Amino acid sequence: MSAPPPDAAPDISLPALNRPVDVRVEGLSKRYGPFWALRDASFDVHAGEILGLIGPNGSGKTTLFRSVAGLAPATSGAVRHAGAVIAPKHRKHFLYFVPDGIRPWPDQTVDWVLRFTAGLHGATVQARDEIVESLGLASLLGARLRELSKGEHRRVMLAVGLLTPQPLLMLDEPFDGLDLRQTRDVMSVLTAHSRSGRTLFLSIHQLGDAARICDRLVLLSDGRVAGEGTLDELRARANLGEAGSLEDVFLALT
Repeated sequence: MSAPPPDAAPDISLPALNRPVDVRVEGLSKRYGPFWALRDASFDVHAGEILGLIGPNGSGKTTLFRSVAGLAPATSGAVRHAGAVIAPKHRKHFLYFVPDGIRPWPDQTVDWVLRFTAGLHGATVQARDEIVESLGLASLLGARLRELSKGEHRRVMLAVGLLTPQPLLMLDEPFDGLDLRQTRDVMSVLTAHSRSGRTLFLSIHQLGDAARICDRLVLLSDGRVAGEGTLDELRARANLGEAGSLEDVFLALT
């Protein structure tokens, strides 16, 4: 079962937001030996939006995220920011990537991690405290990261990402390990950050979660982009009516 929609979640059935293009991914391909994990993936990330990357396991979502972030340089293709091609080693200046499953600083406390991150990136004490409160981390500040459950650790890594200053924040499976209430609350936090001007690019496995929070969507299947747009735009492309779910759309286009 998917989480109920957060109170602050945007309605992705609204018309296209007409936001300027901030990042353009052009013809991104990634090969591991004879296997192509990505094939000519192209799409835009608009400034200030929540863009969702959806697809089944093995579709290439993590490879695409790592390639865009510059951690696994693509075999071919480019990433442009403000119109200029940006080399992988320079992308850290405009994007911050929180991978799925990362477990840094296992022997440090949550409080230490958040203070360190805030100090490293120049975030204010007020900003740190607001993120701690919004993600329900106050009771965990004294715990060491190795002692946390999967969902607790997820929320700490989300806090780390939100404390960084880069205009584009990429989150791989941000709701994995969260229960229904936590998912709803985290959606509200992410929506608030987007409305304050930050761009969010989320890799999401659960289609119901993606439909609730994302302004636009990129559909990935077998390493290829099968569709890009708002839910209404994708419904139209799939020749589906307003009642067509995101699952219906994905199945029709892939």
